[in-house]
Amino acid sequence: MMFLFERDTWQEVYDSLTKNKLRTALTMFGVWWGVLLLIWLLGSARGLDNSFNRLFGDFATNSVFVWGQSTSKPFKGFQEGRMVNLTLTDAKKVEENIEGIEFVVPRNQNSSLVVRNFQSGTFSINGDYPLLDKVQKKKLVHGRFLNQNDIDENKKVVVISEDIYLQLFEKDAEVINEYIQINGINFTVIGMFKNGNQNMGPTSDIHIPFTTFQQIYNQGENIGWMMLTGQPDADIKQVEEDAKLLLKNLHDIHPEDKRAFGSFNLGDMFDKFNGFLFGMQFLTWFVGIATLIAGVFAIGNILLITVKERTKEIGVRRALGATPFEVKRQIIVEAVFITIVSGLLGIISGGLILILENYKWGQGPEATLVNPSVSIPIVFIALTILVVLGSLIGLIPAFKATSIKPIEALREE
Repeated sequence: MMFLFERDTWQEVYDSLTKNKLRTALTMFGVWWGVLLLIWLLGSARGLDNSFNRLFGDFATNSVFVWGQSTSKPFKGFQEGRMVNLTLTDAKKVEENIEGIEFVVPRNQNSSLVVRNFQSGTFSINGDYPLLDKVQKKKLVHGRFLNQNDIDENKKVVVISEDIYLQLFEKDAEVINEYIQINGINFTVIGMFKNGNQNMGPTSDIHIPFTTFQQIYNQGENIGWMMLTGQPDADIKQVEEDAKLLLKNLHDIHPEDKRAFGSFNLGDMFDKFNGFLFGMQFLTWFVGIATLIAGVFAIGNILLITVKERTKEIGVRRALGATPFEVKRQIIVEAVFITIVSGLLGIISGGLILILENYKWGQGPEATLVNPSVSIPIVFIALTILVVLGSLIGLIPAFKATSIKPIEALREE
């Protein structure tokens, strides 16, 4: 290994590469482009993944939302177009009878005028159980979420989002144990949470106990919709189908009526997007490595040409006592040097592109590429592949160089 620190070794590498600067630059371009493409595509794929995780980060992804609509088929004496209202009993039946269910969360929602001092606005009021915090985790800034005691005693307590705080409270004002009015009724604020970045489904600005919601809005046993969360190994599509079939039986609805219940399968969407990301990452690795291999092969071809041009020089070195190993070693060093320098330039260029991507498309709540980046282990893997390929491809011109007989090389014009 000491030869790597010898000045003559690197002087020879320098002389060889600078004899034809344009050819050397074009050779390095292939490897540089392959590494840049690999880093750029992998980073962009990571940015999409981060964006997706931020979009659905608050939710248990193995979930499905189900709500009542209107029937599209007459059945058992009922006419088409009958409205279907879900109830707490329906939620309990689904939880007890559907295989693979982990949680069933009944929910209600209404819009109401919310007032604090001289500030007011119309916001979504959600009637919820404490269980919601397990399937749609709230990032609490102050206080707590609803608990079972709030449900049992029909307490007039409320958990609000940061957006509500900014609209109803003065800057830096205390929020916990303060009062806001909902439909003219005073509620005590017990918690404040960060707004999720997801923009799907009903908004969750304000949460009050489910039982309190029932009283205020005279809902009785009716619920707006239910959120079903499957066990980790459950097929959420099958859970959705089984739940809908059970609900149709409970409400005397035709088994083939597809309009009676609406649903949104978050787990199915999550699986499809994960499949898309996996395919994209596989394609990225395939394209990147294929481009790298093409670039490294170009290095091998150029070094073969260089060996041909240096035939007389190699003959002189052999005649002066250079061993075949020393000649091979020098050629391989040149190949590895070109690949490493080109690879490092590609990594730096790819990183700069990702920084620009993050600046342009990774800012704000609507960002499409959140923190596009490539992990350090991936960078090391790419460099290792480069070194291995550079060494292997350098063997071809190296063996070509040592196959030249000194006498024939000295005769070369």
